[in-house]
Amino acid sequence: MGKNVLLADDDQLLASLLNFRLKKGGYTVHHSVNGKEVKEYLENTMPDIIVSDIMMPYFSGIELIDYVRNELKSNTPIIIISSAGNEQNVLTAFELGANDFITKPVSPTELLVRIAREINK
Repeated sequence: MGKNVLLADDDQLLASLLNFRLKKGGYTVHHSVNGKEVKEYLENTMPDIIVSDIMMPYFSGIELIDYVRNELKSNTPIIIISSAGNEQNVLTAFELGANDFITKPVSPTELLVRIAREINK
């Protein structure tokens, strides 16, 4: 059985592409389009890895990292993807406990390599 990936991104086109490639790569994917769905999902299930956009409605990727690390006390790997790749976002994401940061446009192949690297550490 494949590893479980939580994909949190409100960009439907990108999410569809990444979802397709992740499933093709053997992963089981749960896609959420906003932070509210992400929180509800994480209350019941902890995936093997979280891939999240920084800019999401209701609950940002930065808030997600803080929630997973400090409220849920989970070390689940988190990869942040964002078009807002400014230095402050990157630093904040890493300070809060993100494992990796990828600036959009995201290469699905690169994302698969980074996911495998984080899961197999």
